[in-house]
Amino acid sequence: MDATTTPNRREPWNKGKLVGQKAPLKLKEIWAIRVGLQMQQRARELALFDLGIDSKLRACDLVKLRVRDVCHGEHVASRASVLQQKTQRPVQFEITAPTREAVETWIKAAGLKSEKARSGILASRSMMRWKWPSRRKSEVPV
Repeated sequence: MDATTTPNRREPWNKGKLVGQKAPLKLKEIWAIRVGLQMQQRARELALFDLGIDSKLRACDLVKLRVRDVCHGEHVASRASVLQQKTQRPVQFEITAPTREAVETWIKAAGLKSEKARSGILASRSMMRWKWPSRRKSEVPV
């Protein structure tokens, strides 16, 4: 190789791109997402989005929420307290009226009850198909 030639330099993957923490959503963007989810009638995603905005919890903590964590009887509470998985610290948050409405709609649509041990509010779709162990595989709908 000739000492006077320079090797081809590759351009860094992040050249010209913003790196680091993303800017928070603007109020206009939040409402656009909410309206879009309402128009598409996606109750689960709307409840998840609204609870995420209200609580500022991590996604892993949101999907582990149970009906009993946010409901008192048949009604969604105005405040909730959850133990964070990562920090093991309790977090209290207020549940706004639109969020209470969205969560209540999701609970009714999914047929969730606070007495069931496995009734997560925002359980994954595979969890929604979960059946109690007494059922045979042939009885589980696909």
